[in-house]
Amino acid sequence: MRTIVVGAGIIGALTAFRLAEAGAEVTVIEAGIPAAAASGASFGWVNASFYLNREHFDLRAAGVEAHRRVADQLNSRATRWTGCLCWEEQGASFDRQFSDLKALGYDVRQVDRAEFQRLEPAVSAPERALLFGQEAVVDLPVLASDALKAAMGFGARLLTGVQVTGLEATSGSIRGVRWPGGLIEAEHVVLATGTGTESLLADVGVPLPMLDRPGGIMRTQPLPPMVSHVLATPGQELRQEPDGRFLAPTSAAHQSDATEKITQSPEVLADQAAARVSDLLQREVVWSEVNLASRPVPQDGLPAMGACGPDGLYVVTMHSGATLAPLAAELVSAEVTEKELSNMQTKLIAPYRPQRFTS
Repeated sequence: MRTIVVGAGIIGALTAFRLAEAGAEVTVIEAGIPAAAASGASFGWVNASFYLNREHFDLRAAGVEAHRRVADQLNSRATRWTGCLCWEEQGASFDRQFSDLKALGYDVRQVDRAEFQRLEPAVSAPERALLFGQEAVVDLPVLASDALKAAMGFGARLLTGVQVTGLEATSGSIRGVRWPGGLIEAEHVVLATGTGTESLLADVGVPLPMLDRPGGIMRTQPLPPMVSHVLATPGQELRQEPDGRFLAPTSAAHQSDATEKITQSPEVLADQAAARVSDLLQREVVWSEVNLASRPVPQDGLPAMGACGPDGLYVVTMHSGATLAPLAAELVSAEVTEKELSNMQTKLIAPYRPQRFTS
């Protein structure tokens, strides 16, 4: 069963791994460098504390657990279970967030100022915060590299510098993908193409409208170890990497950021983010790098995954891939290789079929 995975970001890399593990003949096609687009400009926060509805919470919670499985299987050091301290919401909104997550069975508890100072002594402590004990951070390029190496260990092949320009179908079945040099044939094609998904699916008459959601990630110069958790504050999200650099979105509310166009200079955005981080840490931090990328967000803000269009064509695109990629890879690869999903897997994937965009 020859299968092409288009895109070698975190979703494509993990999907290729799961497909190859299951015995598929896999070729991964990437136009650039693996995990260098949205995956390379990700904050890398693995969580289910941000969600849009109950079904989305269940999916994200299952995604967190899928991270544990894949990290153990790949023996990857890309994921660190840091936990998160969150006081992004205030007043009644804080209370509601706590009670809602508690009712969902999430690992959450309140910490007061004194406990916060014990947990993060270098940070200006709020009156209270929520501690999400089972959340993590992930270096997506490292995890993608680990997944591709494992996939190639199962016989998968990787083509880089190859731009897929369209899809080829005959008599209602996929034949493969087009590139400037012709046709690369396959019985199954999985599109893990992020923001390029809409135009490729339009080639075979499948609607999947995407939002414009550009974003930026700032990295500072290295500092001594100061912060051990993800911090989600009213004005800034940040975390510290093992090499001492702080990682922070350039937007003040990254999780719910609905910016459609970046109009300020990336340098100005980085200066502003660095100033917010400096205030929080009560010491000056200096940024050294900013990565901009467009996040792949379907029109309703929810993931899209599953079969669509000609027989043999599958799509898997979403934000946030940092949380959902390991689970999405399990679900989509199982369907491609015609394995029966469990009742729980069927329930998890059901709301996210791409057919919901068909008028």
